Amino acid sequence: MSATQESPLADKVVLVTGSARRIGAAIAQAFHAKGAKVAVHYHRSCAEAGALVRAMNAERMASAAAFGADLADLAALEALPASVVGTLGALDVLINNASTFYPTPVGKISRAAFDDLVGTNLRAPLFLSQAAAPELRRRQGLILNIADIHGLRPLGRHAVYCAAKAALLMLTQSLARELGPEIRVNAIAPGPVLWPENGMDEELRRRIVARTVLKRTGSPEDVAKAALFFATDAPFVTGQVLAVDGGRLVGGEER
Repeated sequence: MSATQESPLADKVVLVTGSARRIGAAIAQAFHAKGAKVAVHYHRSCAEAGALVRAMNAERMASAAAFGADLADLAALEALPASVVGTLGALDVLINNASTFYPTPVGKISRAAFDDLVGTNLRAPLFLSQAAAPELRRRQGLILNIADIHGLRPLGRHAVYCAAKAALLMLTQSLARELGPEIRVNAIAPGPVLWPENGMDEELRRRIVARTVLKRTGSPEDVAKAALFFATDAPFVTGQVLAVDGGRLVGGEER
């Protein structure tokens, strides 16, 4: 018997939003390596999603599929779980990973930025979880929300993003209470794992790393391992938030 056949994820179906690249892709690859069938959701990253799915299917035939959807479009969002079930046969795990992140200094916050940040980081996970709930309930499934330590600790000039992620953490607990006992709902709060794609000042990076207990950045694979823990090794855990942050929340100022 192969390692993937022995895995509790063998032939389970996992939907990871925003999984064409970065942390989402690492999570998708980790679940696929454990035998799961993976639904790779993307919005604009069509080429990257296609390449990832082809690589997975080269390893195991018909084990992955790409699903394009704008999560700001409520109709497209609500249709996504049914599309996954229709293509891959079921849905066992929903990982709400898709996110937008950029500064919104107070005094310069626009309605468009507010709608975008709250829409991607809170509204989409809520309505996608609601749409997926009937199938997840039938399958005794899992919802996993990828939040941020800045939902627990504010980040300067990012008031809207932090508020949306804080709300996502409360949503995690609320859904855990409402959807149990059939569905478990947990969250991961990454810390300094990947820097913003639009760049960050090198001195600021240095200060952030210095304020972690482990004095280094993490990797997307660290977040993926935490996701696997919730999916495979934590059957009695729900409504919890796991910070994958190298001790950033408790690190304080540089020593």
